[in-house]
Formats: sequence, structure tokens, C-alpha cells
Amino acid sequence: MTPFRLPAPEDRQTAAGWQRWCRTRHCFVPARRLSREEFARLSPTEQEDYLLHRDVTNSNLPLQETPMTQAVSRVMRSRLRLGAFKVRPSTRRGLIINGGGCQGKTETACEVAAWFEEYWRDQHHGINPDALVGTRDLHVPVAYVQTPVTAKPKSTCKAILDFYGADHRGMDLPALIRAVRRHVHAHGTRAILLDDITRLKLHRRDDQDVFDMLKGFMDMSATLVLIGVDVPASGLLQGAVLDSRTGDWIMPAQHGAPASQGERTQHLRRFTMVDLGPFPYETPQDELAFRKHLKGIEDHICLFDAVPGMLTTGDMPDYIRDRTGGVVGLMECLIEDSIERAIDSGHEELTIELMDQVAISVEGLPGRDASAGEIPELPPQPAAPKHKRPRNRVYDDKGPRTADRDTEGGGTEPGGLDERAG
Repeated sequence: MTPFRLPAPEDRQTAAGWQRWCRTRHCFVPARRLSREEFARLSPTEQEDYLLHRDVTNSNLPLQETPMTQAVSRVMRSRLRLGAFKVRPSTRRGLIINGGGCQGKTETACEVAAWFEEYWRDQHHGINPDALVGTRDLHVPVAYVQTPVTAKPKSTCKAILDFYGADHRGMDLPALIRAVRRHVHAHGTRAILLDDITRLKLHRRDDQDVFDMLKGFMDMSATLVLIGVDVPASGLLQGAVLDSRTGDWIMPAQHGAPASQGERTQHLRRFTMVDLGPFPYETPQDELAFRKHLKGIEDHICLFDAVPGMLTTGDMPDYIRDRTGGVVGLMECLIEDSIERAIDSGHEELTIELMDQVAISVEGLPGRDASAGEIPELPPQPAAPKHKRPRNRVYDDKGPRTADRDTEGGGTEPGGLDERAG
């Protein structure tokens, strides 16, 4: 048996945790699929190790590229590279990744950011190109921060400083902003990912102050990547003007200032918005891409009775699309829970009949804020199968004992409670 190491979860919201995740995100070696005969030939210890290994494998199905994530990745890779190469002290164009809940926005953005970090380190031999002579500042090309649920200017600055492990006790807002700019520059940060940006509700004055502050951060040496659910409807682009030629959202330096006010145009902040949606299912090409995605999942599932085409043939692709609406996060929930149901049943194969018994639950997803639209709406689900419970016969009266019943084991006569139960 191939030994394996149980992957440890990393806290990507710290510099050390983010960099460990970048180094180890592709290190896990999945279990290979065994038949029942091959499994039976293993020793008891090897069988126990294999069952654990395959449980870990089934719980960590690999992130796959889709036509939607490929389009987002192309834009993000280009934006990060171009922003990093700028040497003038000018505004870096930002990027907004927009989409519904559980669409894979965070993982797609993190994967591209990890690629960029590796690329940037290779370009500079692992050394911070902006380090001051005689210093050894920690090189942090990428900073990943989740927007606090109740975001205010201070809490947002503190979340960024927490990523660097910086002390911010007793600082007022101006000092916090100066500290953020200082750490971004000192650590050679070239990209800041701010996740769940739509937690900022613009009916609160503090939230508008946060976004004005973020626009100011675009003057730093880092490209700002904002990730959120239904950003256009959130109000974050309030006062912005859409440039029909470039597709950029043009945001004045000061909230509410005209977008074409002479000398102020050189200070405009520009965001490109890219959308990450569910799988379309309208053309033969769409169906082919969806089946290819299911095939990638199927190839990594470890079940004893799995058969080729388990997820890609017959009515199964249409069934999964109808159950999940083509949302990759919901597909993962449905398939992972169905795998567990199949193992518990003893017949280890995914079928429509088995999946009908699995309810997709989006309630209480860890770290998700329903008020910010981070919990997706489920498509109509099949009715749960009704299992008729057998009647409890403990208190049935079997009638008076007779010679016939003693010899034939006769039936039950209606009457009162059994004397033994009375």
C-alpha cells in the first residue's frame, strides 16, 4: 500500500498559513480504486489504512477547471502580472470577481493567486525585490483577507494587518491606514485578495468609508482583487460609470465626484468585473463540457462497485444538473454525501435512486453569511422517499394458549394486552 499523509487544513488568512497552503495544495496523493477482490487480499492493517485513505480521497475531490473558471483565470493572471510590473507610482487597475454563492469564486481566485506567487518568487529567486538594503523583511507577494462580517474601516485595516501578524493595538484609523500601506510595501506584496466584499452594506456610513479607503489602497504597489456575490446589486459600485469600450467600472477618487472632471481623471480608480456563474446547459457544447467535468469527478471517486460512466451516461448528467442548477459547490455537496450513503448501504455505486435519498443542505455552511447572498438558492428538489415503519408488535395479544397454537404456532386473535406485557 502507498503510504499517505493526512492533509492538514491551513488558515489562509495569515501569511504563514497562506504560504504553506501554496506549497502543499497539490501534495495529496489520492487513493487508487480497488476492487473487492483486491481489497480482500490486503492484510487487516492494510485494509484499515486503505479505508481511511479512500475516505480522505472522497472528501477531497480535486478542484477542476471549467470553461467559466478558465475565463476568470485568464483575466486575473493578466491583471496580476501587469500590475506587478508597474514601476510608476500610479493606480493599479483592480479586479472584481462576481458570482452567486458556492460558485467556486474563492478557490478559483486563490488558485490563480498561488500561481502568481510562485511565478513572482521564481522571477526574483525568492527574494523581495523591494527589500531595503540591510533588512530581511518577510517576502509576502500575495495577501488573502476575508472581509469581516460587520466591516468598518478599523476592522478592515486590522484584518489586513492580522494577515501580516502586525501589532495594531491602540491605533486610530489614520495610524491603521498608514500601517497597512507600510506593511504592503515592506513585504513586497503585489496582490491583495479581499474575499466576501459584499458583506459591506452601503446603508451604513462606515461601509462607504471602507470602500473609499479601499480605493485609496489602489495607489499602493498591489493589485486589489475583490470577490463577492452579486456585486452590482450590492451598492459597492454606487457612483461608478461603466466604460463601454473597455468594460471597466470607473470610480472617482472621491465618492460622488464626476467621472470626467478634468484633472481628476488621472486619479480615477478602475475595476474590471468578471462573472463566475453555473454551468450553462443550452447547447451541445455546454452539455459536453458538463459531462467532461463529471468525468473528472468520477475518475477520483473510490467505491468498490463503481462502474465506468457512473456519472456521465444515461440520465445521470441531466439529473445532477437539475438537482444542482449547475452550481459546482452544490454538485460537490450532493456527490460527497451520496458517496457516504453508498458506502453505508453496502452497494458502493452512485445511482439516481440512491441520490434521491440525499438532501442537499446549504443551511449552516461554515463561514457563510446568508445576508450577503453567500448561501445559494436550491433548485426544486425531489420529494424525500417515504419509508413505511413496521408496526410495533410488542404489545400484541396473541390470544389464549391452546393445544392447536402450541403445535402449529397459530395466528393472533384480537383482544387485550398480552399478560406478559400487562
